[in-house]
Amino acid sequence: MSDAAPDAAGRAAGAVEGQAPSGPRADARTTTAWRRVGMRFVSESGDAPALVVDGNGRVGPSPIQLLLHSLAGCTGADVVDILAKMRVPIEDLSIEATASRADDPPRRYTAIHLAYRAVGVDPAHADKLRRAIDLSHEKYCSVLHSLREDIAITVALDIA
Repeated sequence: MSDAAPDAAGRAAGAVEGQAPSGPRADARTTTAWRRVGMRFVSESGDAPALVVDGNGRVGPSPIQLLLHSLAGCTGADVVDILAKMRVPIEDLSIEATASRADDPPRRYTAIHLAYRAVGVDPAHADKLRRAIDLSHEKYCSVLHSLREDIAITVALDIA
């Protein structure tokens, strides 16, 4: 990180207009813009559909809600992919994410519980399903691994 003072426009010394600032390699890029209505923002990311983010959670998920959506979606995608590689059929997978937040700002998550419900998995493959969840948590879920390490994350599994 540069110790150089920012210029009059607030850019770091050496920054070039229209170019990403130097720093870590950019493996992902999103643009989030305020639309001058309440706390609504529109986030865009390459070819993916735009997403409305609402700081008040009225017309779209709030940023903190999106974190739970992202975590559940990330681990869910991992589990479905790992089960496919294990050749374990599954009809449906849902993940209910619940969380506790700190009372004082920044009101971050302090604990997250992920309740997986798998439909159509043969009970004989229950161990493989548990292994897929473990692999997601231990190795693959980039969202989970981007969270602070002191957030307690617990899991429940229901095979229907």
